[in-house]
Amino acid sequence: MEQAAPPATPKPQRAFAGRLLAWLAGLGLATVLLILLGLLTWLATLEQIDNGLHHTLRKYFDWRAWYLMPEIGGKTLPLPLPGGYWVCALLTINLTLGGLLRWRRDWQRVGVWIAHLGIIFLLVAGGVAHHFSRRGHIRIAEGATSIAAEDYFEHEVVVAEIKDGQAVVTQVIDGHLLTDLTGTTSRGVDLGKLPLKLEISGWLRNARLKSVAAKAPPAGVPTCDGYYLMPKPDEIEAEANTPGCIARIDPGDGGKPRTILLTSATSEPYTLRQGGRVFTLVLRKRLWRMPFAVRLDKFTAEFYPGTMKPSKFVSAITRIENGKETKAIIQMNEPMRYANLTFYQASYDQSGRGASAQMASVLEVVSNPADQWPQYSLYVVAFGLLVHFITKLASYILARSRHSSHV
Repeated sequence: MEQAAPPATPKPQRAFAGRLLAWLAGLGLATVLLILLGLLTWLATLEQIDNGLHHTLRKYFDWRAWYLMPEIGGKTLPLPLPGGYWVCALLTINLTLGGLLRWRRDWQRVGVWIAHLGIIFLLVAGGVAHHFSRRGHIRIAEGATSIAAEDYFEHEVVVAEIKDGQAVVTQVIDGHLLTDLTGTTSRGVDLGKLPLKLEISGWLRNARLKSVAAKAPPAGVPTCDGYYLMPKPDEIEAEANTPGCIARIDPGDGGKPRTILLTSATSEPYTLRQGGRVFTLVLRKRLWRMPFAVRLDKFTAEFYPGTMKPSKFVSAITRIENGKETKAIIQMNEPMRYANLTFYQASYDQSGRGASAQMASVLEVVSNPADQWPQYSLYVVAFGLLVHFITKLASYILARSRHSSHV
């Protein structure tokens, strides 16, 4: 008499944490993330034609962009996509967990794991650059010296006091304290011991001064001396934007408060007198001081024959630090790296014409702690692939040798 087979023992269900870990480390998730990253890069490349590089990068790859809607040719595509920053972050987690969970003591695959680590290092380098790098530029005429770089995008309000004919900076209001002051939002600024109280509001990312006589302002918009701040559409190149804001100054001694308009489109600061002292306020691009000075000794520009297309820009500069002078050359594709700063030859400028023309060099200054990390990561990937190739080749030769010996 046949006996019935014992019932199959059901496989134990993995805990939720285990299933989540397996999903995060899975090849399926890696494939989806790589497809999304390729799609985001392609769409961002198309969109930057109309909206500019800076705006597009912030939209697609900023850490504050959880999701986005692509816009091509002025038309918004009904395709919600995750932000590129978070796609890269999840891909980094996927590669790290996948490497840890699938690691085996198989030395024939050691080259693959080395290349795997190189790709993770490349993604980490992108994150470090995103959070900690800053970019600016300096414009130097021949014979002139510069000690500070001007940020491309961030602005600041600077309060200074005139002493002995010189402006002594007493307060700097950083950009992160300004950009959220849209609409009716305002913020009081502590000026320390100065006999003034300052309140800033009405931040506009791109604005210009408009005469009340030319066009009446909308209801509720403050005016000053017959002008008001009129918003403008964003420039395609974001560094060309000229933001503006409204500053309310209270003398603090019972005097009448005054309202002034600040915009980076004007080069002259606003000047006021209070208690026998003279103060200035100006909205300008943020300046950050370099640990050394740069003097432009000679600038050379060469162009392709019959065109204005540059073939070569060369800046012969002197780096001045602690009284010591060091000569250096900065040209296209050959930057100068020193003290965690990288100087690129970005462009040039010319004032005047003919024999009186004066050439000036425009150098891009980048502070990026991960400047060389992408290069190092590619070395690691290349080394890993080389190790994998040699390992496979040696394994094949040994297998062929054993087969020949057996025959």
